[in-house]
Amino acid sequence: MTEQRLREAFGKQHKTFIGFVTAGDPTFDKSVASILALDAGGADVVEVGIPFSDPVADGPVIQDADLRAFAAGITTTKVFELVEEVRRKSDVSLVLLVYLNNIFKYGYDRFFSKCKQVGIDGVIIPDLPMEERGEVLPFAHKYQCALIPLVSPTSAKRIPQIVQGTTGFVYVVSSMGVTGVRSQLDSNLEDMIAAIRNSTDAPIAVGFGIHTPEQAAKIAAIADGVIVGSAIVKIIAQNTAETSKKITEYTRKMSKAIYKINREKSL
Repeated sequence: MTEQRLREAFGKQHKTFIGFVTAGDPTFDKSVASILALDAGGADVVEVGIPFSDPVADGPVIQDADLRAFAAGITTTKVFELVEEVRRKSDVSLVLLVYLNNIFKYGYDRFFSKCKQVGIDGVIIPDLPMEERGEVLPFAHKYQCALIPLVSPTSAKRIPQIVQGTTGFVYVVSSMGVTGVRSQLDSNLEDMIAAIRNSTDAPIAVGFGIHTPEQAAKIAAIADGVIVGSAIVKIIAQNTAETSKKITEYTRKMSKAIYKINREKSL
């Protein structure tokens, strides 16, 4: 199934909502519950972050989530066990956000083999240099796991090379810097998306800083998917008995904003 499930997530009548959680935050079981709550709220794809000691692309909210997960004893092996637990209850498309060193230490072939075994559809490696992608890509192809490229404002000039051969979706960074909620989005976003569409037919999802329905609607009008991370992780950080319910409610609210744009555009 793997990549096919991801293609189907972007092949629905509505635009795609992608929610992010850090695996093991604040515990193994609660992390599973958060993923299932996203699914219940209408998330089409869930991005699961493997904690890392030096997450260069992540802001303080997700860095704190990594620390909570480490305190709970999460490891790459435990993340795969967590995914297996989710797969017993849900068929939602899952992609991993993982830093290259975690894959290197686990072993490239072993890592992507395990992705296929547990039902991971794609992998995002935020610190993978374009020049080193050739080392990883053969293993992703071997195990039918999409290697999802990131395009940021600073890499716009290399878009054709970055998105070449994309099989999942293109992750567009809406603002320069690290992840986190923002009040303003990059004004050059439309130009960047247009340039990507000139280079690939792969779907485009936009993330980094999106947290309100209004922002989600604006992004959905120009992209194929909307990615929300820090706003969800903030809910998880509250760690209350209502966490799952709040995640589901928030996801429904964000999804509704996206669906409304689609209905308006289809009239």
